[in-house]
Amino acid sequence: MKTDSSAIQLEGSALSSSQAGLRWGLLGVAAFSFTVPFTRVAVESGTMSPLFIGSARAVVAALLAAAALAITRQRPPRGVQWVRTAIVAAGVVVGFPVLTSFALTGAPASHGAVVIALLPAATAVTAVLRGRERPPVAFWITAAVGAAAAVVFAALQGGGFGGPRWSDLLLFGAVAAAAIGYAEGGLLARELGAWQTVSWALVLSAPLMIVLAGVSVVRQPPSGTPVEWAAFAYLAVVSMFLGFFAWYRGLAIGPMAQVSQVQLVQPVMSICWAALLLHEPLTWPVVLGGLAVVACAGVAVRTRLGQANTAHSTVVKAPGLRVVRVGDRDRRGAEDAGPSPEGRS
Repeated sequence: MKTDSSAIQLEGSALSSSQAGLRWGLLGVAAFSFTVPFTRVAVESGTMSPLFIGSARAVVAALLAAAALAITRQRPPRGVQWVRTAIVAAGVVVGFPVLTSFALTGAPASHGAVVIALLPAATAVTAVLRGRERPPVAFWITAAVGAAAAVVFAALQGGGFGGPRWSDLLLFGAVAAAAIGYAEGGLLARELGAWQTVSWALVLSAPLMIVLAGVSVVRQPPSGTPVEWAAFAYLAVVSMFLGFFAWYRGLAIGPMAQVSQVQLVQPVMSICWAALLLHEPLTWPVVLGGLAVVACAGVAVRTRLGQANTAHSTVVKAPGLRVVRVGDRDRRGAEDAGPSPEGRS
């Protein structure tokens, strides 16, 4: 009876932890879902250059990150970790913000959200290649179908297959940059910590982004309405910094396999915000294109996660032991009486 009560308590803790992880993950995704619409708001009138928006927002976020790292006295990366931090910075601090800022000067926010919906599958593919995994054929098929759906959507929205628009090429480049940054950042976060990885990436990229921001100011002094500056402030403070706190906290609480799939709702939310805030038409091609890309990304991610869960779910059952799964780990409680190995001196 005593053992059963302990098992029930562990299972309750697992459920509570899972719900907390999903809530934090959803909060992070909700914060990121405003990135594309607010970028469109900031660049639409042309009073702020895309280079300024993409670089200056990283400068502001780097100042916040430096303060957080200094106050909490975090250990800096060492050796090759700096190289890996540079990869993260190139992907999520430089590549994605700058490329999307330029792309959204010529593409609606809803269009950009559909193309960026390819990001979860692209991140999964990059993680597979980076981790030298061997996923089943179904993973590669669904990833390829998702990429094809995104290309077809971009081509049809751009007027046909005669030649893709430059904005679509920039969006695909942004997806590739973010996928590399997310995959490498996920591995590096196991060593440095989640928000610490993003913060060090921001600090490392600060000198370059300061130069780019200075060049953009000299070429075109920024100006804008209060709404445009508010959109820029959101991009700098939330999209580039605070959003990662909630997102990575959710992944840390876990279960990571479940929380990571919350990202699949981000493009849907972005399309809805574009319709509500920017009054962009919610056409059937946009809806169907978004659903197709999200569905393919979901199947690809689930296929990879399913294989990973199968590989890590082999449990050797010893007599007198009971296995209770909590989050992503197995906790074993001894059914027989007597002190546990950890309790012995």
